[in-house]
This record gives sequence, structure tokens and C-alpha cells, in this order.
Amino acid sequence: MSLVDDLGLGPLTADLTRVEDALEEGVRSDDRFLVDVASHLLAAGGKRLRPTLTLCAAYAARGGGRDAHDAAITGAASVELVHLGSLYHDDVIDEAGTRRGVPSVNARWSNIVAILAGDYLLAKASELAASLGADVAGLLAATIGELCRGQVLELQHLFDADRTEELYFSAIEGKTAALMASSCRIGGMVSGVSPATLDALTRFGHHVGMCFQIVDDVLDVTATEEELGKPAGNDLHEGVYTLPVIHAVATSEELRVMLGRKLDRDVVERARLLVSTPEVVEASMAVARSHVSKATEALAGADGLDAEVCDRLAKLVDGLANRSS
Repeated sequence: MSLVDDLGLGPLTADLTRVEDALEEGVRSDDRFLVDVASHLLAAGGKRLRPTLTLCAAYAARGGGRDAHDAAITGAASVELVHLGSLYHDDVIDEAGTRRGVPSVNARWSNIVAILAGDYLLAKASELAASLGADVAGLLAATIGELCRGQVLELQHLFDADRTEELYFSAIEGKTAALMASSCRIGGMVSGVSPATLDALTRFGHHVGMCFQIVDDVLDVTATEEELGKPAGNDLHEGVYTLPVIHAVATSEELRVMLGRKLDRDVVERARLLVSTPEVVEASMAVARSHVSKATEALAGADGLDAEVCDRLAKLVDGLANRSS
């Protein structure tokens, strides 16, 4: 059972189907090839976490037993299109061969096609956001800017064995947490919540994003390729030294000597063993769990939100911290 199924919110499954319809409509074009490329990862599925956050923010504002209004569906589709567009670009940067268990767009077609298709998805996301008003459009534009800032900051420190926790946190605030925060904020914006409640939803989404990325980075060194849907240890291979690597470098001279250059796959496996010690994994997961607590606290401080939906959202973020893929 997926995290979304575990939420147990009555209208969510039907509303996510409405989001899927909006996504298919959103990438529609007279150019059949463009539609095929832009739809490639849509067909591969995914957690749909970001649209789920948008919908749940809307439920919390309006009551959990009611279907999402059309604006929430549109907002949910817009944030997922931003996410998909960013994945197309990420796979070019990482030279990834697979994504979600299928060939990446760059592997199946080319880097140029992947970049242009990613741009197309971002443009279509912006078009949907603009239909919700200037405030939502402005927020989504700023969020895309944050995604770029976080990614550029990460690229500035590729193969940097001295990368600090502060630099890591700043990068993931941009590349991951910003979009999850905006996903929640858009759900609140289109539902007319108060400014204080809007800020609480945004903080919740921020901490969900921080938790999600930290766990993702732990799984990169502890999970299998089958579980991940992409090569395990890929961050180490590409020189992206994440929180568990930063923790491990502090105590392993063998690991520090390995880093600073692109590793062969057999060396990556040795590096993964050095990074995935119980002590390193626990230290990293403790940080992830601190964001679970902060996310729950953000919801507890919000006025006018449905208590049952908030309880389910707290369960969602806890599930994200304990997932295995």
C-alpha cells in the first residue's frame, strides 16, 4: 500500500485521478512527438507527493470529506509538472540512464530533447498557475528560481569532500523543500485561508521536503537499484556528497581519500559500505526525524484547519521518514 493510500482520506484517490487527467491535458500539443516525450514520465507513475500535499492543504482548509475544488486540482497539476520538468533536467545533469524503472528521456532520445521537453513542462506548469491568478503564478515562478538556485549550489560543490552540512541544507532547501512548501501553500491560497495559516502550511511543506530529501539521500547508499528504480550509489558516483557522506567523511579517512573524483562502479560499492554504517545512517535519520517533528508542530500551530486532515498529514510525513524506497 502506498503512502497516499495509507492517508485514508476519502476523496483523495478520485481527486488524484482528476489530477492525472489535468496532467494529460496540460501536456497536450499538436506535435505528437512532443506529447510522447513530455508524457514519458507521466506514464511511469510516481508517488505524486507534491499534488497530494496541495490537495491535502485544500482539504484541511475546507474539511476532509469534500472533493477538491477545481482550482486545487489545477494547482496540484501545476506543481507536479514543475517536478517532472526538473526531473528531465536532473537526468541530463546526472547522465542518468533510468528513472522510475524506465529509460530516462535523455537515454531514450537525447540530452537536447530532454532539456527542451523539461522546459516545455515548466512552461505548461506556469500556464496552469497563471490561470489561478497573479499571486499563484508569482509563487510558482519564484519556486522554479529556488529549484535552480539549489541545483546550482549543489553543482558548485561536486566532488567537494569538504562540503559542509550548511551548504547541503541550503541546496536541498532550494532543490526539494521549496517545491513542497509551495505545493502546500498553493492549496491554502486557492482555498482562502488566513495569512497565518498559509504560513503554517508553507512551513509544514518545507519540513516535509527537508525530511524527504534527507531520507532519499540515505536510501541512495542503503537501498538496492530495484528499490530505487535507478542505480544505487549514484550520488557518490556523480560527486554529490550528501548528508550521510558528510557524516561518514568526518570519521573515515579511507572514504575521504576515495572522494574528490569520479569513482568506478566497483569503488562506489566500497564507498557505499563506508557510508552506510549504522552510526552514519542513524545520525542522518535523526536529522530527518527532527523535520518530522517540526512539520507536525507547524500544523499544530495553524488555526482553522480540519483536525482529522492534519492528523493524516502528520502520519504522511512520519511515513516518509520510514519509507524504504
